Amino acid sequence: MSTQQHDAFAALRHRDFTLVTINQFCMAVAILIQEIVVAYSLYKLTHDPLTLGMIGLAEAIPFILLSLWGGYVADKFNRQRVMQICLVLTLPLPLIFSRLFTAHEAGILSQAQLVWSSYGVIFILGMVQGFYSPASRSLKPFLVPREIYTNAATWTTVAWNAGVVLGPVSAGFLYAAFGLHDTLYLVFILLLVCSAVLVVLKKRTFPTVHHDSILLNLKEGFDFVFKTKIIFWSISLDLVSVLFGGAVALLPIFADDILKVGAEGLGLLRAAPSVGALLMMVVLTRYPPTHHAWRNMLLAVAGFGVFTLVFALSKVMWLSLTALALIGAFDSISVVIRQTILQVFPPENLRGRVAAVNGMFVSSSNELGAFESGVMARLMGTIPSVIFGGSLTMIILALTWWRTRDLLAVDVASAKAHVVKDED
Repeated sequence: MSTQQHDAFAALRHRDFTLVTINQFCMAVAILIQEIVVAYSLYKLTHDPLTLGMIGLAEAIPFILLSLWGGYVADKFNRQRVMQICLVLTLPLPLIFSRLFTAHEAGILSQAQLVWSSYGVIFILGMVQGFYSPASRSLKPFLVPREIYTNAATWTTVAWNAGVVLGPVSAGFLYAAFGLHDTLYLVFILLLVCSAVLVVLKKRTFPTVHHDSILLNLKEGFDFVFKTKIIFWSISLDLVSVLFGGAVALLPIFADDILKVGAEGLGLLRAAPSVGALLMMVVLTRYPPTHHAWRNMLLAVAGFGVFTLVFALSKVMWLSLTALALIGAFDSISVVIRQTILQVFPPENLRGRVAAVNGMFVSSSNELGAFESGVMARLMGTIPSVIFGGSLTMIILALTWWRTRDLLAVDVASAKAHVVKDED
């Protein structure tokens, strides 16, 4: 056990965890390439910040409405099968986007019809993610022993951020070199790889819900989150910081209108937070942030807020990239801490529903934050809206510190958890 605790690659020595991590990496690359080229193409047509906000809203609405049911499905049925079905439903979406833009180029669809049809496809993606995300998040604790949960959470974040680095950079250069349609065909191929990886996972049995009432099962997940203070406040803090402090949705505006760096520059800007996060993850594999976890969580959110303000005020590319990289670095610390908390504290038969509650509030906050950013940019202007969001993040952080000082003494490593074994 001692060797595992000090082994930076401990989680990756478990075959199925490695496969699921590869799946997550490819999924991140595929979805982000699709998101960026579609958003950039729509913004170039409309030049309206609200278009970018509506993209976030179109994905957030179904995710919020369905993620709790997705958590119930994850706890009731086989998580691996749920993920496989969701990927099958995701496969045709990049091809549908390509057909929609082709129809617009041929004069079959008007600009308004193209925009609203794109929102419809994004809405479908949000529906699928509402089931995929709880199944994926709640599967990972069953793939590794409890004593390396923090290491697993770190590598999960490494894989995600590696995908979020490669995806945007690739999107910008692929769009510039090959155009929208060939880039979307590549997304389809990457989603095929994601599907193939899941097929070779070992079969597993999972603990199931205790009773048949769907509403009671959903209530169990909510009750556990609201009664477990460290989970409730970690979710709440991440929600408000991303909801009000995020500027990622407005990067096409910064790239085109403020920094004037075009599609290639947009790819670099979009990748910068994940470059910072990935570098931080290398450090966190050796020095986990779960010692004094809540203190580190508060400091990480403070760093996130401060460098959001720096990015808003920057007028030069190198400073903007540096600020975004540091935003990603600080955010990755809070992500690792929160993921560890969500793996350690919930009982195994509640993990899907707790992951769904987390996803409903935290994951959807990215899309709702995109909508908030688009609306505020329309009302206040792009730069003032980012300054407003960063300032509000710092105010909420101060209030959170005041209400959660007792959590500074919580030892995350001492919490109890259980694992499930593979079938022979």
